[in-house]
Amino acid sequence: MSDFTMINCCLILGACLLSSQVVWSQRVRVEYEVTAYPNSSVNLRCEFINSGNTKLTQVSWMFERVEGDRHNIAVFHPTYGASFPNKEFEGRVNFTRGSLENPSIRIDKLKMADAGRYICEYATYPSGNEQGTTTLIMLAKPKNSATAIPVRAGPSEVVVANCEAAQGKPEATISWITAIAGRYNHTAVPEVDGTVTVKSEFRMVPTPAENGKEITCLVTQRTQSEPQSFTLKLVVEYPPTVTIDGYDNNWYIGRTDAVLTCEADANPEPTEITWTTTSGQMPPSVRVENNRLLVRKVDETVNTTFVCEVKNRLGAGKKELSATVIDQPLPKSPSAGPILGGIIAAIVILCLIGAGVAMYRKRVQSTANGEGPPKHKPPPPMKSGSSTEMLNKPQDKATTITEAQPLSNYETNYYETNSAEPVTDLDDDNTGPPANGGTPNVWDGSGHPPEKDESTDETLPPYEPADQNDIEVSHGNLAREESFMSQPMLV
Repeated sequence: MSDFTMINCCLILGACLLSSQVVWSQRVRVEYEVTAYPNSSVNLRCEFINSGNTKLTQVSWMFERVEGDRHNIAVFHPTYGASFPNKEFEGRVNFTRGSLENPSIRIDKLKMADAGRYICEYATYPSGNEQGTTTLIMLAKPKNSATAIPVRAGPSEVVVANCEAAQGKPEATISWITAIAGRYNHTAVPEVDGTVTVKSEFRMVPTPAENGKEITCLVTQRTQSEPQSFTLKLVVEYPPTVTIDGYDNNWYIGRTDAVLTCEADANPEPTEITWTTTSGQMPPSVRVENNRLLVRKVDETVNTTFVCEVKNRLGAGKKELSATVIDQPLPKSPSAGPILGGIIAAIVILCLIGAGVAMYRKRVQSTANGEGPPKHKPPPPMKSGSSTEMLNKPQDKATTITEAQPLSNYETNYYETNSAEPVTDLDDDNTGPPANGGTPNVWDGSGHPPEKDESTDETLPPYEPADQNDIEVSHGNLAREESFMSQPMLV
């Protein structure tokens, strides 16, 4: 047999043994993992299933805190009963049912050191030993806290806040939420009982501007239903920064009750405020009330430099103000209210004027384009000499033509008839000026002027008007002195 064949046989045999072990292990039913808290109790369940012809002789529970270091803590024999050989678990472990088929145990008064692997092992015949393993995870809710550390303003980076999650298992996670420029670090320290304490420090360069700003520590851990937050206000200490308010450059002779106020920005709070002058003597008309300096009446003696000095336990700060006394009060500047009101009123008036001009222009343009109703009805023209006369033709009803003087471009010309439809004169061949000053001549129906043939220069026969019923009028072929009937029109 070759070496290659021997190796294959060994591999197959190992696989068979491993498969059989997996099958045996599956007959011991246990929980893969359980969790518990210190001072509480836990049930570790174990059951042998599908025993068939396999005989169960004894069952044992072993505790393995460290890999490979096993200790018997409970044994059950169907003849000799239960036994608890480990002193560390004495009085804290018991069988819940006390049978080979279901040898589950209960452990009371749990400690953090009880975390580890618990093996339920059966002694059987003829199969040998079969077992199942449960891992006990001990949880500990951490004790969380956070504090702001008072620091003094300066150029160096220092710790301004601490956050801690003490004695937790598993270890907690700490994060910071803030808009302040800085950085943080974490440290995790294992405790004797198996818990872990996590600490975090937030560092920054402290300035007076950061005093009172908020920073939040957020602690997340498995035993907490939600992260626990701590909102802190930074404490940055600094000496006073002093300002003097109330001077308006209008201290004139005779003015009363002029007031100066000394303001200080400091942490901790100021402990002392002092008013002095550079001349060394306070004017007699001045009275000091804490941080206020009251000038009861302005005179030449207050034409000096006032000094306010403020102290706290970190140091002192001061500010000077030179007052100038004038003879007459300064003119008052106009109030912004009336000026603003005038501007608004002017804008409204301009808007109204613009709207009126636009409406007027629109109306004039509409009139020029012939839109809108006529202004008046023109009077009929006067008859004289060769003025317009009625064209009398044989017809059932006499038709009267009324012509008006020519109108301007902005007026409307109307033709009115006594009958239902107008009659329009088509004789537009007259080249001479109208006899009535603007109205074209109309020949009467009693006669017709002689006409000449333009080609032969011969006089044509006189015009004989035809019977009214025989006249056919068309828009395309009309003789002189003939008229046609049309719809009323606006000229």
